[in-house]
Amino acid sequence: MANDTYQHSIHEWRKERDETIRKENGWIALAGLYWLKLGKNQLGSDPKSEILLPARIPANIGHLEYNGKSISLRANPGQKIEVNGLDKDFAVLQPDISETPSFIKLQDVQLVVIQRGNKFGVRIWDNQREERRSFPARTWFDIDENFRVPATYTAYDRPKMSYFPDVAGDKSEFPVEGYLSFQYNEKSYQLDVNQEDDGTFFIRFSDLTSKDETYPTGRYLVTDKDADGHIFIDFNKAYNPPCAFTDFATCVFAPEQNHLDFRVTAGETHSHH
Repeated sequence: MANDTYQHSIHEWRKERDETIRKENGWIALAGLYWLKLGKNQLGSDPKSEILLPARIPANIGHLEYNGKSISLRANPGQKIEVNGLDKDFAVLQPDISETPSFIKLQDVQLVVIQRGNKFGVRIWDNQREERRSFPARTWFDIDENFRVPATYTAYDRPKMSYFPDVAGDKSEFPVEGYLSFQYNEKSYQLDVNQEDDGTFFIRFSDLTSKDETYPTGRYLVTDKDADGHIFIDFNKAYNPPCAFTDFATCVFAPEQNHLDFRVTAGETHSHH
């Protein structure tokens, strides 16, 4: 049985995770994802629009033009569109992977260009979506402190390229900086990880519960570090990728080498509906 302080910290962390997906412009507010075609992509609530917006938005407010390299926004005559807090009738848009993405705001609808490999699309948040209030609460295994395990980080001599499956059923190649080693039930394991800016490590993993109790393509986890700098993998903080909550996320899942051969009955569960 986990001690009371630890139990409380995990419950508070889980509460925050549930609130995060419901917040303004959070994952449950996502209402659309449209991949751009070359040339003009009409923007508005007209059903013929390439980028379809909610009915309360004007039928045609402008277009995004994609020339194969860059994307520009042009509002229709007499229209102004808010981009990063400023009213614009024209703007060259920066995608989500840039240091300063261009966020478009139309009433309480937000848009941003996303870049995934060589593909560009537009992600849409609609903050009036009923799902922000009605989506079921996230569900979790009982807290088990045995699933909080110490780990050791080893950096690769140079980042290793690894294949990660994505939500479209393809595999994308990304660099991995190193791996975490840990022991569970007297057996040694290692997981490839990416280092975050704050010094923690981001893990994509799957395990034997993925067949029936947890998200089929695996879960995510960010490591903990104690006051002495020791690293811990706390599977009680394993959580589902955004694709568990919306059809409009572009998730990347656990690489083959991060498939664990035991049941991680800790962290977030999934109904598989």
